[in-house]
Amino acid sequence: MPPHPSSTVQKAREELASSLRAIRRDAELTGRELAARCGWSESKSSRIENAKTPPSDGDIRAWCRACGAVDQIADLIAASRQSADAHVQWKRLQRSGLRRLQQSAGDVYQQTRRFRVYVSDVVPGFLQTPDYATALLSGIAEFRGIPNDVAEAVAARVKRNAVLTDGARRFSFVLEESVLRYRLCDEEAMAAQLGHLLGVMSLPNVAVGIVPFATRRTVWPMPTFTIFDNARVHADTLDAASTLTQPSQVELYAKAFEGQAQAAVRGAAARAVVAEALASLG
Repeated sequence: MPPHPSSTVQKAREELASSLRAIRRDAELTGRELAARCGWSESKSSRIENAKTPPSDGDIRAWCRACGAVDQIADLIAASRQSADAHVQWKRLQRSGLRRLQQSAGDVYQQTRRFRVYVSDVVPGFLQTPDYATALLSGIAEFRGIPNDVAEAVAARVKRNAVLTDGARRFSFVLEESVLRYRLCDEEAMAAQLGHLLGVMSLPNVAVGIVPFATRRTVWPMPTFTIFDNARVHADTLDAASTLTQPSQVELYAKAFEGQAQAAVRGAAARAVVAEALASLG
């Protein structure tokens, strides 16, 4: 199972701290000497080296200048910003409403040619009907206590999802059967959503696999994630949204996706599972 996103962020911070420690040692400076050159306490140097305190951009610049490693400033600041931005609280992302959050992902959606999406809780955003999306986003807005701009957010999601009909892009979805059963909207809206899913399954650039409840599997259900090409992963938890870009991270999630895909049924068998869920609404 892929590690919790917050653990990968901590690992990135530890790697940055290790790099700074190596730079100090290469310069043959003690922690006290480095602190004196930078104009801060020795304890601050220790906290940074032990990944207890994330360094600011200014800290990194001062550290590298004190050690005669000015050429490494740019790379280290980039690594620091990636580790800081990779795990972002939903509260911060959603404070200005849901519409801007939908629009903010537009660039990566336009740039990506291959999408792999695994879901265990709700219908993927790509495949949501407006009514289903409205019910889901309304619940999120109420739960988070954020500005209710659901109508605008749904419109932005529908616009963003136009990439689904672009034949130059490929989409592979793996859904747990539970996704088809959870009632996040009324029966009429859910029936329309399942009917829409059946229609999408016929698109030539879309592959949908469903993991039935009764399937014997070797990979367990896990939190939802999306892989964009082989470049990045979006993995969400209740409190935060994480963007993972290290090759080892992307490779791990790709392995998890393949494991889930092997347990999924496709074609007529997948449509039968959807049809059964649809019939249960009556």
